[in-house]
Amino acid sequence: MNDYSLSRRNFVKRSALFSGGLYMAPQLASAFDGGKISVQSPVDLSWLEDPKNTRFGGVTLGVPWPKGQLKKSEFFMADDTGKQIPVQSWPLAYWPDGSIKWAGLAISQPTDMKGNWKLMPGKGVRPEKEISVEETSASIKVDTGVIQCTVGKSGSALLKSVTRNGRESLKNGRLVLLKQNGILGEVEQIATALFEGEINQVTVEQDGSVRAVIKVEGKHHTSGEEAWLPFVIRFYFYAGEANIRTMHTIIYDGDEEKDFIKGLGVRFEVPMEDELYDRHVRFAGKGEGVFGEAVRGLTGLRRDAGEAVRQAQIKGEKTPPESSFPDSVRSRLHYIPAFGDYTLSQTSSDAFSIRKRTASGHAWLKSGFGDRSRGTGYIGGPAGGVAFGIRNFWQSYPAQLDIRNAETDRAEVTMWLWAPDAPAMDLRFYHDGMGQDTYEKQLDALNITYEDYEPGFGTAKGVARTSEMQLWILDKTPSHEAFSALANGVETPPQLMASPEYLHQVGVFGKIWDLPDTSTPTKSKIEAYLNDYFEFYKGQIDDHRWYGFWDYGDVMHSYDFDRHTWRYDVGGFAWDNSELSTDLWLWYYFLRTGRADVYRMAEAMTRHTGEVDVHHLGKFAPLGSRHNVMHWGCSAKQLRISTAANRRFYYFLTGDERVGDLMREQINAVATLKEIPPTRKVSRKSEWETEDDPHHVYAGFGTDYSAIAAAWLTEWERTGSKEMKEKLTNSMRTIAAQPKGFFTGGSRMDLRTGVFEIQERQRAGASHLSAVFGLMEICAELIENIDMPEFKAAWLQYCTLYNATDEEQEKALGNALGKLNLGQGHSRLTAYAAKQTDDAALAERAWKEFFGGAAGYRFGKPKIYEVKGAEVLHPVEEGYISTNATAQWGLAAIQCLGLIGDQLKE
Repeated sequence: MNDYSLSRRNFVKRSALFSGGLYMAPQLASAFDGGKISVQSPVDLSWLEDPKNTRFGGVTLGVPWPKGQLKKSEFFMADDTGKQIPVQSWPLAYWPDGSIKWAGLAISQPTDMKGNWKLMPGKGVRPEKEISVEETSASIKVDTGVIQCTVGKSGSALLKSVTRNGRESLKNGRLVLLKQNGILGEVEQIATALFEGEINQVTVEQDGSVRAVIKVEGKHHTSGEEAWLPFVIRFYFYAGEANIRTMHTIIYDGDEEKDFIKGLGVRFEVPMEDELYDRHVRFAGKGEGVFGEAVRGLTGLRRDAGEAVRQAQIKGEKTPPESSFPDSVRSRLHYIPAFGDYTLSQTSSDAFSIRKRTASGHAWLKSGFGDRSRGTGYIGGPAGGVAFGIRNFWQSYPAQLDIRNAETDRAEVTMWLWAPDAPAMDLRFYHDGMGQDTYEKQLDALNITYEDYEPGFGTAKGVARTSEMQLWILDKTPSHEAFSALANGVETPPQLMASPEYLHQVGVFGKIWDLPDTSTPTKSKIEAYLNDYFEFYKGQIDDHRWYGFWDYGDVMHSYDFDRHTWRYDVGGFAWDNSELSTDLWLWYYFLRTGRADVYRMAEAMTRHTGEVDVHHLGKFAPLGSRHNVMHWGCSAKQLRISTAANRRFYYFLTGDERVGDLMREQINAVATLKEIPPTRKVSRKSEWETEDDPHHVYAGFGTDYSAIAAAWLTEWERTGSKEMKEKLTNSMRTIAAQPKGFFTGGSRMDLRTGVFEIQERQRAGASHLSAVFGLMEICAELIENIDMPEFKAAWLQYCTLYNATDEEQEKALGNALGKLNLGQGHSRLTAYAAKQTDDAALAERAWKEFFGGAAGYRFGKPKIYEVKGAEVLHPVEEGYISTNATAQWGLAAIQCLGLIGDQLKE
């Protein structure tokens, strides 16, 4: 590192200067009680999980800063002794005054992983060798100081070449796709075609001293057929590291009736120059388990090669010179079979197998078995090699790792995200419509299966899937222990995070949550029940195997107690698809607890719901699909599912570029409602018809507006866009100006300006769904960021009156709202109004609503029990629990405690 001389004394001095206000305003308003705080300085960062025995190469994270504190995104990081590590930083979001709200940070893997890290504004050390990015018309060359990678800008070779120490270790890295014309048993003759990814565009997204990001876009091609299956690949490089982190996204644009994916993956070649007995294969099993063999084995022979030879091969080290082999072995080496092909195949979440053969045309030998592989392999020798792995390998089955031709001078590796060993991917809708050819029939069917069906709407066209992979360019075969550490880093990449205390102190994500509080018996029970509900769902994922390429990350909606299973096959009761804000429940629970298991579940859900549950191309793009047996099956294509509100947490905590793309997709998503009005089946066409005006669309002030505002707010925060702010303020002002504010229900919005037409109708109405898809959370942030008293008044009116008595509603609005649902979930709205108006009576009412349990849970420990024996396939836990109720109870508990916890009476 350049200019490293930060002593303990100077470190403490700089910390004191920071605390004293050199880099921040000396007094900052508290997020909750209006008092004054001094933000913790320096900011402590810690690992979510213990990174012991883990090699990962680099990490990116987001850290928030109080309003008005920082104008420059420049930081240094140090350990407890003051020893610095290089850090690269950039703004992720801004406060309204232009100061930095979230900073993105990237570091390479520290040599010493013990203890916490401290972050402070200021100029720090730089890497000994910074990343170099050189772009030409034909390629982009990246040099990390350890490896040199050439990324192609045309053709099929994405990773044209990767070298280390002057030796080419990897070449011709490309995407491969096997397309099949039908399903085995349904067509007379199966035909398979091999496609390769063809580059259309390459972008250098980040070029810094520590981290570089290269984005590659294109489609899959083959001779004589139309290109299809768009892809987006991002390659991440870190200074001083030998790895390439890869984020791989495909968007399905085929015809699911005839375009079946038999295999999908990344393929590359590894030059081989070592003797066959010095070429090593490694696969990671479960835990610390490692499968290790050589292409030509020297153990177990009838004639002993000698202890030194055998141990060297087992350890992956270069064997002694062949001349030192016993003649009884040396003269017969050519008779020992060379196994050039290996496969690790994970075709279910509970079983993997390893097999090998000498070459194509010969039989496979069974080599190893297990339940859940960590999904990492290696091929190479003392001259160097490549380790490669797929994250969530068994969770996202079917997955497969292939090594081919390792006995030749060029081995071929394929990392299959969809394993050819498995049946072809079948994305067809699960029934034929059953005669539901009119809205009347579809609504009638909804009353029996809760499925909102419509012909042509249950298509997978436009859904996406993102997968994470790692490549390691190694200068020699790693020991079993070193290889296992690589596999651990693939399976669970370490993540640095600011503490819940700090996140809370800064006041991010609405200032509506607080830290766990067990100071009274009732609060202790609430905290315990929050844990119980989370633990139940964490267990259900494994009990019911909610795994698979298209399923991992989601949970189910409702339970069938007669069959002792979730209603996986009953219309709208199957996959949850973010219904009633499951994502938000998990993320707010993580914010306050900092628990790694909560984070990992929320992370997987964010990946899934943002990709699989949303159409990214085609006529439904970029809307999401309501809950269904198929993630994309429901005809309700809605903003409430694709909303950026569910993605913001992961983006700001990690700086993930792909999730950033997903949120940006939503900026103009409301325009899609012109072609697919959400209420087309249940309301008069005159209410939402806008075909006469290309610039207007009807949008509701509930689930629609929460998504619209989330997208615009996030883009404004990320970029400081004046257009986004103007649209936000216009929409807020014209909602407030409606005859009944939010209770007006909705209006036509000008897509150019965000202005809603002022309605003439005077009757107030409300939907129980309006505020349970992020409206509460987004409005809290809008009020915090934009000073508009009339909007705040309109929102507080809604929060106060939703759960009010008929008499109170009629007095304020001119009419009662009728019977409304989800009373318990809406207790947090009452709590928000109580906090904002400092109304003790309203706070008491909020707690009464929470404990009353209307359309939720009565207050008490969740009744969870085990079912076993002949009634079930295997023992499972079940309880009187639903996902809707859990998500809303969890959010109500968290936010009532955060807003009016001090007014909870025992």
